[in-house]
Amino acid sequence: MPFDLITVPCLSDNYAYLLHDRKTGETACIDVPEAGPIKAALEDHGWTLSQVWLTHHHWDHVDGLSDLLADHHASVVGAAADAHRMPELNVSVKEGDTVKLGDLSARVIDVSGHTVGHIAFYVEAANAAFTADSLMALGCGRLFEGTPQQMWGSMQKLMELPAETTICSGHEYTASNAKFALTVDPENSALISRAEAVEDARAKGVPTVPSKLSTELETNPFLRPADPGIRATLGMPDASDSDVFAEIRRRKDDF
Repeated sequence: MPFDLITVPCLSDNYAYLLHDRKTGETACIDVPEAGPIKAALEDHGWTLSQVWLTHHHWDHVDGLSDLLADHHASVVGAAADAHRMPELNVSVKEGDTVKLGDLSARVIDVSGHTVGHIAFYVEAANAAFTADSLMALGCGRLFEGTPQQMWGSMQKLMELPAETTICSGHEYTASNAKFALTVDPENSALISRAEAVEDARAKGVPTVPSKLSTELETNPFLRPADPGIRATLGMPDASDSDVFAEIRRRKDDF
């Protein structure tokens, strides 16, 4: 493949990502929870950082930036709508814009909900979407700023990506998400099997992130509000998908 994609564990449960274009040698870091592990990964691979792509303003996605930039001269890309509360940006982007990394191109998607102004980066050539705290493994981000309707709209955008897309989300929350998912989708055999695999992986210290969109479509309740089984469990057989999504999010908040 003409690229490398590296997952970098940070803090207690965050992930950053390094995307490297082999032809040009350019490398992007997606989110910077802390600098140390990212610097170490760059050094281990002999890569020079070219760009930083920030998904949203929360501290656990940006706090390592100044330390990282002290050692690497890189261009910082982030949402124009979030620029007033982000670290200083060199490039401000909005939905539909394209970010170039060597021969790779990333399409910017507005995935507001967790925050207003949260963006994701979809790199078609790498079959990867960097979704941070929007779509997550077996979950979605808590709605600190946006509405359920906004977040459901964001989920629908991501659901339209090719099923083989790798979902590079921002946290190792999969085990707790699995426990909740089983409360609203208890008869889903694919979910039952995935929950068991997640439990086994975490017992061994193995990351469960990233994941495949196809797997999320089969097992993630936040992508499945149209499912008759989930609707029956919630007692909402005739509700709109948006209302079912909102109820799933409310129950997760209280879980």
